[in-house]
Amino acid sequence: MSSEHISQSLEDGILTLTLNRPDKLNAYTAQMGRELSDAFDRADMDDAVRVIIVTGAGRGFCAGADISAGAGAFGAEQGATMFGGAPAGAAPRRFVDAIFECRKPSIAAINGAAVGVGLTMTLPMDIRLSSTEAKYGFVFARRGLVPEAGSAWFLPRIVGLPQALRWCYSGKVFDAAEALRGGLVESVHAPDDLLAHARSIAREIADNTSAVSIALTRQMLWRATGDETPSAVLAFDAPMSRELGTMADCREGVAAFIEKRAPKFPGRVSTDMPSQYPWWK
Repeated sequence: MSSEHISQSLEDGILTLTLNRPDKLNAYTAQMGRELSDAFDRADMDDAVRVIIVTGAGRGFCAGADISAGAGAFGAEQGATMFGGAPAGAAPRRFVDAIFECRKPSIAAINGAAVGVGLTMTLPMDIRLSSTEAKYGFVFARRGLVPEAGSAWFLPRIVGLPQALRWCYSGKVFDAAEALRGGLVESVHAPDDLLAHARSIAREIADNTSAVSIALTRQMLWRATGDETPSAVLAFDAPMSRELGTMADCREGVAAFIEKRAPKFPGRVSTDMPSQYPWWK
């Protein structure tokens, strides 16, 4: 797929996706959603990609949905196109599914306004970092809408139910300091330092960990969060650990530790996942 509304750059295992409509503060469009889905799906299968960073061009991250159509922007036809994410005749693929199902960890480097879908698109990502200039808002109730992109599932898991209710009930726009206090973002940085910090986190992951282990860990933590007891996880994590213990990545990890050197894990996400994966299907 050609990219019109996002740009992509892969450097030494780190894929940077930049929402690229700076003249519109990177307002979300159906095309942007399809491009995000495609980029995450491709990254999932590309062993050259270890970590994904998502940021915005210019002074905004994503200022919500493009409402240039006016009051009819969320009508039946326009809304189906915008949030269904698939053109006529194509199989639907939502960006939230692509992000959530991706086996590569993702970091949102939120450099400016992140409102509505511009904020909820970051919730399936694993780490959120904020610029001091960023603004946030779950503004749906002020537009006669409800939280979308699966955010009613993601947001309480990230910040807790009381904070999720408070932000969604008010629909207000709030600053980076409040986002940090509420647990929405991990840290706040000067605008010129934001991407550098995101890359340092990505570099730590890419340089020191097994791609297969990270892919499994990502899905384990996300999918087990809602389980009432550990029984379901115990049913597969012990046999998975035994199988991983016989594989090349584990041998390399132990050898690197004993020899006091950086590991060079040979495992590939595309070919070397253990037999228990995907355990939820």
